[in-house]
Amino acid sequence: MATDIASTSDPAAVDIAGLVPLRRQYLQIKERYPDTVLFFRLGDFYETFDGDAELASRLLDIVLTGREMGKNLRVPMAGIPHHAADGYIARLVAAGHKVAICEQVGAVTKGRSLVPRDVTRVVTPGTVVDHSMLDARQNNYIAAVAIDRDRAGIAFADITTGEFQTTELSESNPREILLAVGRELLRLQPAEVVMSTALDDDAALPRSAWLPEGASTGRTEAWRWPVARATEVLTRHFAVSSLDGFGCGRQPLAIQAAGGLLQYLQDTQFHGLNQISRLTTYATSGFMTLDAQTRRNLELTESGRGERRHSLTAVLDRTRTPMGARLLRAWIGQPLLDIDVLTDRLDRVAWFHARTGPRASVRDALKTVGDIERLANRAITGIANPRDLAALRSSLEAIPALARQVEELPGLEAIPTCAELAAHLRDALIDEPPASIGKGAVFRPGFASELDSHRLRAREAREWIANLERTERDRSGIRSLKVGYNRVFGYYLEVTTGALATAERDRLANGHAGSPLPDDYIPKQTLANATRYFTPQLKEYETLVLTAEETLGSLEADAFDRLVKHVAERGGELLGIARKVAEIDVWSTLGDVAVDLGYVRPELTGSGRIDIEGGRHPVLETTLPAGEYVPNDAHLSTE
Repeated sequence: MATDIASTSDPAAVDIAGLVPLRRQYLQIKERYPDTVLFFRLGDFYETFDGDAELASRLLDIVLTGREMGKNLRVPMAGIPHHAADGYIARLVAAGHKVAICEQVGAVTKGRSLVPRDVTRVVTPGTVVDHSMLDARQNNYIAAVAIDRDRAGIAFADITTGEFQTTELSESNPREILLAVGRELLRLQPAEVVMSTALDDDAALPRSAWLPEGASTGRTEAWRWPVARATEVLTRHFAVSSLDGFGCGRQPLAIQAAGGLLQYLQDTQFHGLNQISRLTTYATSGFMTLDAQTRRNLELTESGRGERRHSLTAVLDRTRTPMGARLLRAWIGQPLLDIDVLTDRLDRVAWFHARTGPRASVRDALKTVGDIERLANRAITGIANPRDLAALRSSLEAIPALARQVEELPGLEAIPTCAELAAHLRDALIDEPPASIGKGAVFRPGFASELDSHRLRAREAREWIANLERTERDRSGIRSLKVGYNRVFGYYLEVTTGALATAERDRLANGHAGSPLPDDYIPKQTLANATRYFTPQLKEYETLVLTAEETLGSLEADAFDRLVKHVAERGGELLGIARKVAEIDVWSTLGDVAVDLGYVRPELTGSGRIDIEGGRHPVLETTLPAGEYVPNDAHLSTE
């Protein structure tokens, strides 16, 4: 009698004696990724087992079944087609789960009955890279926290943009440090927070009191977090001998958080972390401290109901680019205290406010600029596809016009245009390439002579085959003869049984005996109502087509890899362009909003007084019918 282990919380605890080899292989891999939903590749499906299967069945609305995995052992199982995996992965990640993708990484070899398998990708809420799973106008941060009594380190990264920052906090007691950590995490709104298993829940405050609501948590072994280990991880990654150049050399908790986070990313990102090319150390003292209640009351990024609309961000965000939207959101969520920096920002906004023509031209140019920041990082990490590079090309082509419009903007360094790279991409890629290699032509004719040669051979062979149907109908006299192709039998000439019989009768009626089929027709496959044939010449052209297409596919993949690497070599320059474009987008946006809504520039004095005349609440004013809002004066003082 089979035993259902659906209630077994730890499948690895089952005695492995008597298990089928597939079950043993699964348990060995699952043991390495215990906190993930393991998608285990079996043929054309990803299967989940045990508790993962029950979870997947519930969250993904897929059938829960079972599979015999040993003597008296039947385990829960639920599967999805491999070609539809991305959508299912997105749903699990959106629900806060981590997904490990286990692929068949080889073929069955002599003496072995089991296909080699291994995890090739781990997707967590904070390490998503697929466009379809990301909000283009918001960062997808992953953060790490290291705490030691009344001090703490916080590091955060967005692997889709390459941003990596760390800081160290200090408070008067353990409770206050946890509250300070909570405030900073609330500002960042990370999708995932990583911490040591040594960070117990019985600290001064439970984690639920300071972790942002909805953030997924990742726990890693305590031995990964000591400052010596973290320093080693960071210095090895950045190829430096000291962290002093990053500004955190004397901040052990900041180092622990950054090192712990980087190691977590290294463990989950199999394509490398080339996009993490610098570490920035920042101080929270330069920004206004806002607790959760204050943020809710100010409705900076969300309304009191948790919606984006009717928030300050919704009023101000007229940005044209995704990186501009992300920068504006960051500025709103982290109000500055430094008057000099504030004044510099206001000067840039005022420049756009006063110049209607340049402002309009800049905003028009920005319409055709895509997410250079994330596109560049996809190239740097080697996961860019043809459409990514086409989008990058279109964005770079808009930069020269944008740069000309801001040449007179005070204090702005010249924007590099990457004109050579834009031209190279224009010469290389067709106007609308497919989403992936192998799904159609990617490169323009003339870009690579070897590609052109194989493409011509394949096209000529396909044209010969396309004309074959008419030729063979004339040769055989069978008007219903058709040329077909399938992946198993290749190209064939198909003649139905009825058509062949009719042709034979017609030949007899005309005094000709024998089959109407030419002598070089060789049977290939017999069906219920038809027979499929090939000829030596058809086989020759089939070989030409398939060989040329196989070679073409390999050459095109190699050429595209080289193109991605070429773009990656300019990654630093591209990210510099992205940062400048984001700032220009925000400055011009705020200038446009100020003109449209009649906002005026404040005078910053540092006197400890706030004097507002005819003040208007930006959110409330936009929610009321026109003319109903009544401006008010306000006078506040520290005295």
